[in-house]
Amino acid sequence: MTASPSRRSGGRAARKALRSAAPPEDQRSIRPGMEGGTFRPLTQSDMERIHQTALEALEQIGMADAPPSGIEHLTGAGAILGDDGRIRFPRALIEDMLAKANRSITLCARDPQHDLTLSGARVHYGTAGAAVHVVDVAGNEYRESTVQDLHDAARICDVLDNIHFLQRPMVCRDITDNMEMDLNTVYASAAGTLKHIGTSFTEPHHVKPALDMLHMIAGGEDKWRDRPFMSNSNCFVVPPMKFATESCQVMEECIKGGMPVLLLSAGMAGATNPSTIAGAIAQACAECLAGLVYVNAVQPGHPAIFGTWPFGLDLRSGAMSIGSAEQALLTAGCAQMHQFYNVPGGAAAGASDSKMPDMQAGWEQMCTNVLAGLSGVNMVYEAAGMHASLLGFCHESLILGNDLIGHAMRCVRGVEVDDDTLALEQIRDVCLNGPGHYLGTDETLARMQSDYVYPALGDRTSPKEWAEIGKPNLVAKATARKEEILSERSRARFDPTLDGQIRQAFNIHLPA
Repeated sequence: MTASPSRRSGGRAARKALRSAAPPEDQRSIRPGMEGGTFRPLTQSDMERIHQTALEALEQIGMADAPPSGIEHLTGAGAILGDDGRIRFPRALIEDMLAKANRSITLCARDPQHDLTLSGARVHYGTAGAAVHVVDVAGNEYRESTVQDLHDAARICDVLDNIHFLQRPMVCRDITDNMEMDLNTVYASAAGTLKHIGTSFTEPHHVKPALDMLHMIAGGEDKWRDRPFMSNSNCFVVPPMKFATESCQVMEECIKGGMPVLLLSAGMAGATNPSTIAGAIAQACAECLAGLVYVNAVQPGHPAIFGTWPFGLDLRSGAMSIGSAEQALLTAGCAQMHQFYNVPGGAAAGASDSKMPDMQAGWEQMCTNVLAGLSGVNMVYEAAGMHASLLGFCHESLILGNDLIGHAMRCVRGVEVDDDTLALEQIRDVCLNGPGHYLGTDETLARMQSDYVYPALGDRTSPKEWAEIGKPNLVAKATARKEEILSERSRARFDPTLDGQIRQAFNIHLPA
C-alpha cells in the first residue's frame, strides 16, 4: 500500500525546501549554551582529593609576587603575608570567597541576541590565543599577523553560527607601540563583530584609554557598565604558584572599570605544572582559587571566569601538545572542577599542533572540542582556527571549525529518549501500512532541522557526483567562503560620525 499524500509531504522536493529554510532559533538542532556534563573522567572522590590538594597548596605553599596593591587587598580579606613574601590562604578564606563568587554570569554582546549565560554545564565555543603568525594556506607558509588579520577574523566570527564569541586570537605584529597595539586590538575586534569579545592589555595604564573607547562605542560609561560587551583575558599567574605582577594590576583596573575578567592559569604539564593530569588540574585550581579570592577582595561578586587552562606537553621534546588526548582529558577534568565549585569556567580545546588545516588538525580539533563540550566547559577557548601549538591562526581553519564545532555540539546535545523519539507508532505504520521506509514521512521531515546538523562546507557527495562537480577541495572552498564574507561590509562597523570621533581620539591603524 502506498503512503497517503499527507504522510509523504512531497518526498525529495519537500525535504530540499525544508532544508533550505532556516528554522527558528529555538528549533535549531544545536544552540549556544546547551548543557554538557555527560563525560566525567573524575569521580566525586577524585574531585574532593583535587580540591583538598589545592587547599593545602594555598595554605602551605601560597602565592609569590603579588603587587603591593594585591597584598593590601588579599591581606585585608584574610590572607597571610609570610616572611618569605608569599601570600598564604587559610581554608576558611577560600570557602568564604567561593560563597561570594557568582554562580552565573551573563557575558553581554553589542547585539543582545548573542549574550552568553555561563552557569552549570552550559557550553559555548569561541576563539582565543595570542598567535603571532597567520597561516597562508595558498602559499603553504606562515607570515606575521596584522591588525587587518585580526579585524578579518572578527568579521568572519560574526557570521559563523557555531562560533559564539571572539577572544583575540592573534597579536597585531605590525603595531610596535604596545599601547597602540592594545587600543587597536579593541577597535579592530569591536568593529568586526557584535558578539562578546575578550582582549588583553600589556600594561595597567592601557586600560583607562581602552575603557574610554569602549564608553564611546557603548554610548556612554553608564551604558557600558550596564552591558559590558568586552572582557579581560588576564594571565594573572605565572605558574607554578606565582602572581604575574603587572597582569594583576591590569586586572584591578579592569575590575574598577566594570569589565568581566577571565582568570587564566595557563601552565604546561611537565614544565610549569606537574606532569600528571591530576596534578596539573590541582595546581590550576589552586591558582584560580587564589585569583577568585583576589577578585572578590577587590570587588565582591565581580564577574570572573575560572580559567583553568593547563596545557599538554610532549615529554620527549618539551614541545606543546595541545591537540593531544592528554589535553582533552586536562580540559574535561577542569570542567568537572568548575562544576564542583559551581562557578562559571573556561578551558582550552580545539587547537592543533598541525601547521595547516589537514587531517592531523581535524582529529586533534575534534577530539578536544568534543570532550570539552561533553564535559560541560562554559567557555571553550581556542576552539577554531588555531594551529602550530598556538603560534599560527588560520582564517580558513576558522571557517572549517564552524562545521566541526557543529558536530561537536550535536554530540553535546546527546540522545533524547521519549515516546516520540522511540517512534514505535512510526515503525508500526511504516511496516504495516506504508512503503517500508521512512523517507518523506511527516515525522522524518519534521526532524530534518530539529535533530540533524549539516556541514556548510563538508562534502557528502558520492565519488561520481564529486567528480561531476569538479572534485572540490575543502580548503579551497573555505578560502572562497572567506573571500565572500570579507567582500561584504561588516554589520558591526561603527556609525561614520562615531568612527570619526574614535579616530580623532586614538591612532587607529585600520583604514577607514
